Amino acid sequence: MLYYLFTYLDKAYDIPGAGMFQYITFRAALSTILSLFISLIYGKRIINYLKKKQIGETIRELGLQGQNEKAGTPTMGGLIILCSILIPTLLFAQLNNIYIILMLFATIWLGFIGFLDDYIKVFKKNKEGLAGKFKILGQVIAGIVIGTTLYFHDGVVIREKVPEKKVVVKTGQLSAFEQVKDHNVKFYPTAIKSTKTTIPFFKNNEFDYSMLITWMGKGMKKYTWIIFTFIVIFIITAVSNGSNLTDGMDGLATGTSAIIGLTLAILAWVSGNIVFADYLKIMYIPNTGELVVYISAFVGGCVGFLWYNSYPAQVFMGDTGSLALGGAIAAFAIMIRKELLIPVLCGIFLIESLSVVMQVSHFKRTKRKYGEGRRIFLMAPLHHHFQKKGYAEPKIVMRFLIIGIALSLLTIITLKIR
Repeated sequence: MLYYLFTYLDKAYDIPGAGMFQYITFRAALSTILSLFISLIYGKRIINYLKKKQIGETIRELGLQGQNEKAGTPTMGGLIILCSILIPTLLFAQLNNIYIILMLFATIWLGFIGFLDDYIKVFKKNKEGLAGKFKILGQVIAGIVIGTTLYFHDGVVIREKVPEKKVVVKTGQLSAFEQVKDHNVKFYPTAIKSTKTTIPFFKNNEFDYSMLITWMGKGMKKYTWIIFTFIVIFIITAVSNGSNLTDGMDGLATGTSAIIGLTLAILAWVSGNIVFADYLKIMYIPNTGELVVYISAFVGGCVGFLWYNSYPAQVFMGDTGSLALGGAIAAFAIMIRKELLIPVLCGIFLIESLSVVMQVSHFKRTKRKYGEGRRIFLMAPLHHHFQKKGYAEPKIVMRFLIIGIALSLLTIITLKIR
């Protein structure tokens, strides 16, 4: 909202400094500062309110060291993160940008699903929370809305370079081509609707989802939107659940999400900037640069929340936070067409999810075969396995975060390694 106000003041009254709001970097910096302020200052007030209302965590007896000390710790702290993300985004981002609209939807909708789960656990005294099928349904709805919008909306486009020797410019048409000062860069004069995405580590690192169905016949391309939507649903469901499973130790999910968010900010900046996209020879996606404002608030909110969520935690984010963070990360990666980097970037979420899948499937298989279920890990998710082995919780969290930083660096260098 402030973006439109200062743009008007700059054009109508030429007020000094108002033009700064035209710069994404300036608004991203303000977004980070405000999100930190909200999470640090008002976060404390929200925590005190949760304590006053006795909205505390109910701990299931799992035989873990230090588990009983966490009983009664305020939960539903994800509300702090949501406020820290939504308020700066509404103030500093261009609200008519389709990518911003979808990110706001993903954050609010999945945060609402998580809130229902926490509400049932805390106020209805039901430890199981919202039934799994309703959680999945909520994630599927988010995937359908995001997937179909990205496919059909006219504002979701890419632009591909035209080699200079192949460019034919007729009299009076030069302005139709985008050009950058001091850079010999030319793009198609009109935006291209495409289902292309980025494949890491390959030289010709683009893949078109339409290829998954067009081999069945040329007429099948019109059904690409179905395949694309299913892929979006799968990614959003997988990453949001992975984030939820990772939220089992103080600061683990929050710190991991902050690292991932910072990496996504870099990827969005270079993908939405014509100069950097040309230099790195990556896909240029117009208007995605605005997403940097959103992800800056995301990182600021996570870092601010980590102040209270680090060991020993004064508040837990609950499903209100974990589902929203995971869903936002997935949706963001899809929008900047870097979703195939998720197994690397979100490697912590991946190994946590895989550890649960492996544990449950192995237990069921051995129970059918031997009459008694056997386990691969002492306990799943994986962070509890190390806790059972006697590692201190802060050490486990710190080592996981170090791995997360390494994976983020690997993700960034994929821009050049291919």
